[in-house]
Amino acid sequence: MRFLRRSTTDSATTDTETPDTQAVEVQAKAYTPGKGKATPKRREAEAKRRGPVAPPPTTMREAMKRNKELRKSAKADPEYKQKQRNAAKERRERMMAGEDKYLLPRDRGPVKAYIRDLVDSRRNLLGLFMPLAILVFVALILPYPEVQRYATLLCTVMLLGMIVEGFLSGRRIAKMVRLKFPNETIKGTSVGWYSFIRASQIRKLRVPKPRVSPGDKV
Repeated sequence: MRFLRRSTTDSATTDTETPDTQAVEVQAKAYTPGKGKATPKRREAEAKRRGPVAPPPTTMREAMKRNKELRKSAKADPEYKQKQRNAAKERRERMMAGEDKYLLPRDRGPVKAYIRDLVDSRRNLLGLFMPLAILVFVALILPYPEVQRYATLLCTVMLLGMIVEGFLSGRRIAKMVRLKFPNETIKGTSVGWYSFIRASQIRKLRVPKPRVSPGDKV
């Protein structure tokens, strides 16, 4: 009887402990130990797939060689030329529109934009400078001394008129710029030369394009 009773107790103990043991085993199986390191970022993973990064060039010759290889690999792309054309076209359009980022350093800033507006708001004798130069060139080619003589005389008179107009216009524009920008350091010679160059160009060929029409108030 004692033997049976002891067996019953042992079996009961075994039956009682079995669910706990199974739960522990399930938890042990469900537990996943940590990796011991952080998950790499996407940028790091992509860089690892691409391979190690080449060290920076140590000499100018090496830099030029690497730059040449990069250009060759870029030109191998069938859409490279079209992309270059589109980028150049976009830069040209933005420059003609007068965006400071795409202008030449000599044309940047609100002062230069104001000078351009002052020049573009008037019709100038200087605008005939380039056509006059073409006229002189044609007159020198023609084998007619009289035509050359009259063309030279006309060109001399017009050049003198352009010089006088450019000088007076430069002084007027410099005065107006100083009134508009009192906190800026304005040099009369710089303003006069910039306005002279702007006025001597044909209106349709000016870069950037004029924002005002002749006769507009600035």
